[in-house]
Amino acid sequence: MTSLNSHGVRFAFGTLTALPVHVSRWDREAARAGMLCAPLAGLVAGLLAAASGALLLLAGSGPLLAAVSAAALPAALTRGLHLDGLADTADGLGSARPAEDALRIMKQSDIGPFGVITLLFVLMAQVAALYELYGRGWEDGALGTVAAAVVARLALTLASRRGVPPARPEGLGAAVAGTVPLRAATAVACAVVAGCAGAGALLGGYGAVHHALAALAGLGAAQLMLRHCVRRFGGVTGDVFGALEETAATVALLALVLG
Repeated sequence: MTSLNSHGVRFAFGTLTALPVHVSRWDREAARAGMLCAPLAGLVAGLLAAASGALLLLAGSGPLLAAVSAAALPAALTRGLHLDGLADTADGLGSARPAEDALRIMKQSDIGPFGVITLLFVLMAQVAALYELYGRGWEDGALGTVAAAVVARLALTLASRRGVPPARPEGLGAAVAGTVPLRAATAVACAVVAGCAGAGALLGGYGAVHHALAALAGLGAAQLMLRHCVRRFGGVTGDVFGALEETAATVALLALVLG
């Protein structure tokens, strides 16, 4: 079990970040352990992004520069993989083609107009929300950055639960689809939401409730996206996973701002 957990952590960091991690096992057991560890990869990415934003703010920069840094670093830590998946999924959904044709569009290397527009507005929304949070203080900005990153990867854990089929017989979607038992996914989700609430409590007031609701909002939006993609494409792909991650992060940040 210890060995499997080690391979799971490697799988999570090796597939969900650009950190130099050697993934030695690609079987279904390692995939299951890896997707259960996905929030841990989000925690590390979120802490690094939060540190960059907070340090810039403490060094005298305005909240806008801190927000741009906190939004850009996670993209750099994944080599833009999740953003690329979001753009490809937007092109597939926007094509209004049958599932087979839409999946072929998503595999193309170029980005269409739907993908460009979606990337533009999603990144603008993330930076705007982070600007509001860092404008309240580095603590709000840092906690919001970390919470959004963890919730984003948790959405991938839930999307890997049993009963969610792959849209293709190959690729990351096929490797992880249906690997995570529902009970295990639920347990990880409860732990992450409780962690978000605990982090929010550090801000005082209704911070605990606010952060817990933001996490649930992000997960709810990702689940709606997941349901639509499964109905539209017949299952999940690596691109869909990227779209789910960005959807959960963006909605969680917006919920933190609107509270």
